[in-house]
Amino acid sequence: MDELGIAQQKTLKSAIHCRGVALHSGSRVGMTLQPAAPDSGIVFRRSDRADAEIKACWRNVVEQPLCTRLDNGEGLTVATVEHLMAALNGLEIDNALIELDGPEVPVMDGSAAPFVFLIECAGIIEQDAPRRAIKVLKPIAVDEFDKSASLAPDDGFSMSFAIDFASDVISRQDITIAVDPETFKSDISRARTFGFLHEVDQMRAAGLARGGSLDNAVVINGHEVLNREGLRYVDEFVRHKVLDAMGDLYLAGAPIIGHFRGVRSGHALNRRLLEALFADDAAWCHTTLARRLPSQIAWEEEAPRRARA
Repeated sequence: MDELGIAQQKTLKSAIHCRGVALHSGSRVGMTLQPAAPDSGIVFRRSDRADAEIKACWRNVVEQPLCTRLDNGEGLTVATVEHLMAALNGLEIDNALIELDGPEVPVMDGSAAPFVFLIECAGIIEQDAPRRAIKVLKPIAVDEFDKSASLAPDDGFSMSFAIDFASDVISRQDITIAVDPETFKSDISRARTFGFLHEVDQMRAAGLARGGSLDNAVVINGHEVLNREGLRYVDEFVRHKVLDAMGDLYLAGAPIIGHFRGVRSGHALNRRLLEALFADDAAWCHTTLARRLPSQIAWEEEAPRRARA
């Protein structure tokens, strides 16, 4: 390890509260982000369910259309966790307790930016424990028809994503980005979820997107974006897919050192990718991160530990 020492785990300095609309149920939800002890990870607590808890882990993910939903197997669920998880990942928050008074994280403006704001208002502090990551040792890939998701070894954490929609507004978009807290905040966090106006009635009939509006999603109708302010990035659609994947990947239980590539990938395929990674003991190992200058990262390899995230 170099002279700059080992990177420390981080949590929130103080608790912070917000209220907002749940994207799919349409109900109002209160959420409090709270500090948590070292090595506790990200945990959700349902205050409306006798303070029952569920860990933010890929093993607890169950399939639900258009979002990532956690289920503890005993009837406790928390849905639409991906944007908040992306913010926690992007700002390098290792430990936090997320208290909700309902079954879904509020959607806010459809991006991760409001969660970034909340976390920074609460403050971030280092803890007396080394920060650990999951290092990808060999390529792992999963696919389904014309969709795919993969992880490959890399010197840091980088992501690329490609989408292709039969829409003049979106069409084909492809992006590659090296991710750190600053690039996450400036280049990814503000990208909003999106959908097509002609699909709204169908989604609501299926119990989805009942809280969706122009206040929390980019809505496309034919050849135009209906949101009065337009797009936040020229390629906001593919940047939001990167944001979603960042949230899903943080369900590994630690930051990943490697390169993620998604091609039309969604939440279900991202979860399958983590399952495939951890199913192969030769594909990953834990690492201890070193404190570095901004935008740099290093690690000291440990003997692979097979305790699951």
